[in-house]
Amino acid sequence: MLLDIPNILTPDEAKHLREKLLTANWVDGRATAGSQSRHVKHNQQLDERDPFAFQLGQEIIQKLTQNPTFMSAALPNRFYPPLFNQYTGGGEYGMHIDGSILFNLHNKERVRTDVSGTLFLTDPDSYEGGELVIEDTYGQRSIKLPAGHLVLYPSTSLHKVNPVTKGARISCFFWLQSLVREDSQRAILYELDQSIQALTEVTPGHPRLVSLAGVYHNLLRRWSDT
Repeated sequence: MLLDIPNILTPDEAKHLREKLLTANWVDGRATAGSQSRHVKHNQQLDERDPFAFQLGQEIIQKLTQNPTFMSAALPNRFYPPLFNQYTGGGEYGMHIDGSILFNLHNKERVRTDVSGTLFLTDPDSYEGGELVIEDTYGQRSIKLPAGHLVLYPSTSLHKVNPVTKGARISCFFWLQSLVREDSQRAILYELDQSIQALTEVTPGHPRLVSLAGVYHNLLRRWSDT
């Protein structure tokens, strides 16, 4: 399931975060790339051990978990601390798949990467190129969202970032381990949850809503890893 979620951050919040990042200590992004993807990664990012980056990442997690659409789609169980990257001067990231298991340096836990997310922090008209291209069974999509908007997609997807030929593309990216490992099952639960919420607004108190909610929770109970 590939999903665009608007307004995780307001435009003012995204601008404020960009201003904070102006003073950040950017390092070569290849430092955190795996052996297979290091040769196609050409960007900068904040060192994940940097307390400044960790604090900003925790603020992003707080925003994410306050968003009902995100919670419904991702069903997060465990986050890998969000990271921040910057593409300028032709920087790009060639086609790759994210690593399956990541080690969280902060709490010493391993995180299975079920869901990947990119939160755009710069407006699309402020840079040229830089599209996030995601390829999976649903085909290929080229994504370039407004500042503060998020795209979620399965971590099993092939994806790349096109070269940024003008300006700077700054974003927050993260992975999470979901309560439900399989993307197809998460998609079913998301559609069911969205339908229940929509019907609740139209026909609140309808007795069939109780049955639908029961189906949702029984499926979640059956498919959950926990």
